[in-house]
Amino acid sequence: MRIAITGTRGIPNNYGGFEQCAENLAVLLVKAGHEVSVYSPDYHEYDKDEFHGVKIIKQWNPEKKVGTVGNFIYDYNCMQHALKSECDILLVLGYTTASVFFPFLRKRKSILVTNMDGLEWKRDKWSTLVKKLAKWFESLGARYSDHLISDNGEIKNYLQREYKLDSTFIAYGAEVFSSPNETVLATYGVEANQYDLLVARLEKENNIEITLDGIVLSGEKTPFLVIGKHQTPYGEYLKSKYKSNDHIRFLGGIYNQDHLNNLRYFGRYYFHGHSVGGTNPSLLEAMASRAYIISHDNLFNRDVLGDQAWYFNSPEAIATLLKNKDKLESTRTLYLHTQLEKIKREYNWQNITDQYEAVFKKVLASR
Repeated sequence: MRIAITGTRGIPNNYGGFEQCAENLAVLLVKAGHEVSVYSPDYHEYDKDEFHGVKIIKQWNPEKKVGTVGNFIYDYNCMQHALKSECDILLVLGYTTASVFFPFLRKRKSILVTNMDGLEWKRDKWSTLVKKLAKWFESLGARYSDHLISDNGEIKNYLQREYKLDSTFIAYGAEVFSSPNETVLATYGVEANQYDLLVARLEKENNIEITLDGIVLSGEKTPFLVIGKHQTPYGEYLKSKYKSNDHIRFLGGIYNQDHLNNLRYFGRYYFHGHSVGGTNPSLLEAMASRAYIISHDNLFNRDVLGDQAWYFNSPEAIATLLKNKDKLESTRTLYLHTQLEKIKREYNWQNITDQYEAVFKKVLASR
């Protein structure tokens, strides 16, 4: 098959979840014998035309000059180029800024497959108008795609309820972290099992404030690492609010994957607050790093973690958990083992790639 992947900021990944998905998926599809192209913005630092057998096609993206409008231009350029090349499958990762063009692609030869991502229109950082636009984009993506991918069981249920449309559930993947190196911790001034942490974009829907309020309420003085870019208005607000709590440390973004994995592996408790979208890649990475997870209680996270995790929905719930460490510790071995087995069995990249390949073959055969 000739497969084109759009909707990302390019590979190799230096940005986020969809980029990670595109990189792993594309490389493994090439190994399976397919011809795969991934579209990247012109400013991506990788300057070669090929990555492990994957064709890299750069397109102009003026986002850095004109803001979000640039992504519309970029998505349009990518899709038009892919369709003119007459790929068999056009896989679009995420509908935002791309789906507005879907209604005009009806005379194409390629089959449009869309990974619908999470409920983007629920993000607190957006105004009411932007949320309405995002909801409209979602509806366009759902209506005009030839086939839908849902990355979470609850997203699959949502698409059925909201649009009466079936989708194929395929999650993200993660690689088991198998090379812990305790010396990494010295870089961050912490010791094994003597700190707690969270890794997230500092945005309201990731429940960072609820988490930190719970830490303060518990009276805990164990170092707490907040990992995520904080040079934002909301980041500045959080730093100001907790400035008198010396044990809460804002480290900023850490983009060294080995360092992140080690910090997760050697931490005492890992707090996951994401709440608005699908299967979160950082949650899978935490599971793969044997992090002991305390998660925000919502259907998306429960779909991934099941009953093998502790949950919170308020600062008081976090404080109660931290005041009952014997209860927390009584399930550590079981929960860590269960989550790691899930990564090996369900969330490994080869398994994910096999599922995408099966969908692509099925929709091509049905054409």
